[in-house]
Amino acid sequence: MSISLTVNGKAVTLAADPQMPLLWALREQLQLTGTKFGCGMALCGACTVHLDGQPVRSCQTPLAAAAGKKITTIEGVGATPAGRAVQAAWLKIDVPQCGYCQSGQIMSACALLAGKKKPSDGDIDNAMSGNICRCGTYNQIRAAIHDASATLAKGG
Repeated sequence: MSISLTVNGKAVTLAADPQMPLLWALREQLQLTGTKFGCGMALCGACTVHLDGQPVRSCQTPLAAAAGKKITTIEGVGATPAGRAVQAAWLKIDVPQCGYCQSGQIMSACALLAGKKKPSDGDIDNAMSGNICRCGTYNQIRAAIHDASATLAKGG
């Protein structure tokens, strides 16, 4: 079956099973490997992408649910103001340790800042609660989100 999507601003048509997880379509068919497989049960957040601007766990999102929608992955999020600010803050604060969860963390942080320009610590904790970091960089993640928020407030 052919399924049409818009991925990182580009129209694509995939010949795939509609029940295939979006994660595998992105990684295997489109070669967008920045989105990671973590748990396969939508519990860790490593596979987070944006579907029409909302963060979703691509390991449990069937390809059919993404048909006709706009998907943004870690490879494309830098084209948005929030994405640029978050990625710059991640580097500035030196967030990653092993880095495996970081694409999902960044995608969730970008979705938060796209909807809430000046989040509180509670807002950040709520938005990021589904993203697990085995290295425990939660304090750096929060600091980076606050830094990105400040950058966005300055028009950056």
